[in-house]
Amino acid sequence: MFRNTFVWLILAVALGALLLTTFNPFGNGPAEVPISEVLNVIAKDVQEGKEPPPKITIINDIVEAETSQGTLHSTKELGSDFLQMLHDRGIRDDQITVQIQRPNDLLHWLEILSPYLIMLVMVGGLFFLIRQAQSGNNQAMMFGKSRARMFAGDKPTVTFADVAGVEEAKHELEEVVEFLKEPTKFTALGARIPRGVLVMGPPGTGKTLLARAVAGEAGVPFFHISGSEFVEMFVGVGASRVRDLFDQAKRNAPCIVFVDEIDAVGRQRGAGLGGSHDEREQTLNQILVEMDGFDTNTNVIVIAATNRPDILDPALLRPGRFDRRVILDRPDMNGRRAIFEVHVRGKPLDDDVDLLKLAQQTPGLSGADIANVVNEAAILAARENKKSVNMGDFQESVEKVVAGPERRSRLISEEEKRIIAYHEAGHALVSHLLPLADPVHKISIVSRGMALGYTMSLPEEDRYLTSSAKFRDELAALLGGHASEKLVFGDTTTGSSNDLERATKMARQMVTRLGMSDKLGPLTFGQKEELIFLGREISEQRDYSELVAQEIDHEVQSLVREAYDRATETLTTNRDKLELLARRLIEHETLEEDEFLAVLSEPTASPGLGSGVLGPIAI
Repeated sequence: MFRNTFVWLILAVALGALLLTTFNPFGNGPAEVPISEVLNVIAKDVQEGKEPPPKITIINDIVEAETSQGTLHSTKELGSDFLQMLHDRGIRDDQITVQIQRPNDLLHWLEILSPYLIMLVMVGGLFFLIRQAQSGNNQAMMFGKSRARMFAGDKPTVTFADVAGVEEAKHELEEVVEFLKEPTKFTALGARIPRGVLVMGPPGTGKTLLARAVAGEAGVPFFHISGSEFVEMFVGVGASRVRDLFDQAKRNAPCIVFVDEIDAVGRQRGAGLGGSHDEREQTLNQILVEMDGFDTNTNVIVIAATNRPDILDPALLRPGRFDRRVILDRPDMNGRRAIFEVHVRGKPLDDDVDLLKLAQQTPGLSGADIANVVNEAAILAARENKKSVNMGDFQESVEKVVAGPERRSRLISEEEKRIIAYHEAGHALVSHLLPLADPVHKISIVSRGMALGYTMSLPEEDRYLTSSAKFRDELAALLGGHASEKLVFGDTTTGSSNDLERATKMARQMVTRLGMSDKLGPLTFGQKEELIFLGREISEQRDYSELVAQEIDHEVQSLVREAYDRATETLTTNRDKLELLARRLIEHETLEEDEFLAVLSEPTASPGLGSGVLGPIAI
């Protein structure tokens, strides 16, 4: 900052000197004449009685005389008295007009110093150019330096108390911190401190949060860098930065190095487009050497995080480099409740807030999703000028995060509204009546996100194994909306497109991946291929014949048809409840779980079209 200020100061002085040279009032007037000539012209005008009399202005050693011959400029000797010169010529003071002005000291001194200022600007400019050249050389030398940020951990902002829902993973990393704090406790028994810890898990499950907690708890230097910060377009820069990072870590040992998103440089070698001389591969090779090369007597622990462990190089994953693998999964119900408890700290809550119920309503959400739910609930409460956050704010926040914000401004005709009501009623009724389908939590025909309406079905408990019978009930529930439209209106609409896509995908997974086809047996079909360089699936290798492919298509079609027939049969048998539920949806637009159950418990007329409720609409 000081250097920039100095440069601007030099430029300002140079500009001032240039302006002084251009607009100097002392040196830019008419050509000067000798002082004797000025005296002769003044004496002549006085003797001839010219009118007006000569007017003389004296500014320091500059003499300006307005005479009959015009304005004359001259310079007298420094220290001489011009008035005395006039008196010597016999000119009295009443015969002329004399004005003595005080010179502008600033301009006077600028005039004197301007050559020196210009010289100073030239010297300063040369000095600046030399400094810039040296800075460029320094930057070139710094290009291969590591960009890791070091945290001392003196004032931790995140500790293990702020991490919930991943107790086993937290225990593994707590032990790493204990290794660094009390190494003799383990070395006395011959235990070796782990060289590296690889934290794996889907996005949002808390990998970086755990690393920040380790930084807060360790009490040793903590270096943080992203995998993408190693690689540059220039060859050798990545390897140089790796060497510099580990040199810094060794000088500060014992310490921890955290590499976030290590898959940016740790992908399998030989799978890229640059061959063995690829810059990324050179960087990976240097990481492998630094983690477990000849120099192994270092107290540096490397923690790396990735959500793509399947594409990492096998040499990076072996023991001796990453001795521990910590797997983070989406939290279960108890974990979600603990995460809610962490994120609601410091927030005013109403007495009706039930964190256990919120945990039951958010299956499959990660820790980051839950943090977003809590934040959205607080925003909703603040928007309505509430003093605390209530359960309604949390439930609205859950739906907003899962399905998107409500779009009540979307104009939907009465006819389309009835179609949507029957569609969602079909989903809800089939899901409620089939024994293995998830219970209905909420039904709405209010547009939310991209959906015109939605039925929220939530499991009663966390489930890790799914049976074939449950898949078949879920397929029927997915097709309940499509079957309802066909049953009531005699036609179908585009509103079922997503349901059909999900049902078809589920049925194909049952046949080709889960071995749930009685006809094809317990086999899997097709091998997925992916380019490690791209890190994504791009094709599927068919390891079966065309005849088997036809059988697979037939089985998928059979599963979907069977589910559709079950949904149609269920809705036909309970047509009166379908009509009643659709009518209540049209009236109230949204039904919660208790309201939905109350509607189904109401007495209705006998099933069939003659029940006296809303009949079919021609579309």
